[in-house]
Amino acid sequence: MTGIILEMKGITKTFPGVKALENVNLKIREGEIHSLCGENGAGKSTLMKVLSGVYPHGTYEGDILFQGKTCEFKSIKQSEDLGIVIIHQELALIPYLSIAENIYLGNERASKGIIDWKETLVGTRELLSKVGLSENPNTLVSNIGVGKQQLVEIAKALSKKVRLLILDEPTAALNEDDSENLLQLMLEFKKQGIACILISHKLNEVSKVSDSVTILRDGKTIETLDMRKDNVTEDRIISGMVGRDLTSRYPERHADIGNVILEVKDWTVYHEHHADRKVLDRINMNIRRGEIVGIAGLMGAGRTELAMSIFGKSYGRNISGQLIKDGQPIQNNSVTEAIQNGFAYVTEDRKEYGLILMDDIKRNISLTGLGKLTKNAVVNEREEVLVAEEMKKSMNIKAPSILQKTGNLSGGNQQKVVLSKWIFAGPDILILDEPTRGIDVGAKFEIYTIIHRLAAEGKGVLVISSELPEVLGLCDRIYVMNAGRITGEVSREEATQETLMRYMTKSGGEKHGNAN
Repeated sequence: MTGIILEMKGITKTFPGVKALENVNLKIREGEIHSLCGENGAGKSTLMKVLSGVYPHGTYEGDILFQGKTCEFKSIKQSEDLGIVIIHQELALIPYLSIAENIYLGNERASKGIIDWKETLVGTRELLSKVGLSENPNTLVSNIGVGKQQLVEIAKALSKKVRLLILDEPTAALNEDDSENLLQLMLEFKKQGIACILISHKLNEVSKVSDSVTILRDGKTIETLDMRKDNVTEDRIISGMVGRDLTSRYPERHADIGNVILEVKDWTVYHEHHADRKVLDRINMNIRRGEIVGIAGLMGAGRTELAMSIFGKSYGRNISGQLIKDGQPIQNNSVTEAIQNGFAYVTEDRKEYGLILMDDIKRNISLTGLGKLTKNAVVNEREEVLVAEEMKKSMNIKAPSILQKTGNLSGGNQQKVVLSKWIFAGPDILILDEPTRGIDVGAKFEIYTIIHRLAAEGKGVLVISSELPEVLGLCDRIYVMNAGRITGEVSREEATQETLMRYMTKSGGEKHGNAN
């Protein structure tokens, strides 16, 4: 590595009522992988939006120097013209355009207003080769998986002659193999002299590829660590992020487990669009009152399909099998019926399906329990405010007020709003699908504490997670799925990552361990 390619000095950014960044300083060297760590709301994404021109010069204080020259970006295009490219956590591809059209959108290969498709396709193949893809450039983006879509975004960045690549939570939605491929690609870019800024909550990935780590907390620069000299551990980074040592990543568990609250018997589900494709095959499982049950499995194992089909048949067709609650057969033929039967489902995609981002905290919390607040078809707004204020306090939602727009909250606080919404509905059974995805380690601990509290109230909790340490640290009992079948059942005491992975990669239908 050689000299400094980027320096941000004294960056301060204020929103109405909130100082998001205060005198933040950052230095990036050429060919360096520099990670930016901090809790949700620490200011990481805001800082990168200042750098890339999303927040234009004049809306913040401080200076940006790129390759030794002061920059005053008024737009994203100006920063991209200098080779600064940001890839946001929510991918910005257009699903019904081809890979080639997406890569060169806004950067078309054209002459006299006419697109040169030959040059476009040749250029696309070259770029795809650099990121390890062999797809046909004419393939629609909607027809490739999210891991490949992430690589298309990077190919798009390379088409702009990138000098500094910013990756915001690039592996949040990827499986382990795709995540590993992406990390290796970053290391390859490093050899080519491309600097990368990595924003990630996955500290094992940060430790694996980073040369330096800058920690932000409450909108301020705390410190920059040299990963090659300082012998930096994950616990050291966490301490900087949260301002204290976390002696344990998971709250201490004191389980008081009661009788079976839910049984799922011979649950079979077929694909929504392919009537002959069986997605879930004779699933049998149970949850007890006060118990936290986990479901582990690789991507495509059928975990989310199981949760959604149980919750009001919101996924699948030709669904057969039985649901038995407290010893009595029930029917969840719609989401409304599932809620009436005491079920709640916290979706893995809170922004798309869990929240109304343009609405405030108050309205989002009250949505599932409006019947409790309504008389003669009129909502008692005073009661709605009281409920929202109580939830904000008990869930420690960090926001100026309950009238704050939910879309402006950090990921961890958005997740607390989703949980608040379902807790207010008063469920007996909570299904939590990737409850801590995209959330920092401090907020994760708070979410885990809330889950423990719900279990202590006698609710049955089902947790789906792609993070094996989370399943092991949180759950009393774990079911393992592969290819739409349950391949194993393991108690908390017997569970290890190796055991779970063995079940995750074996074919279904085999006799599995008994945790009862």
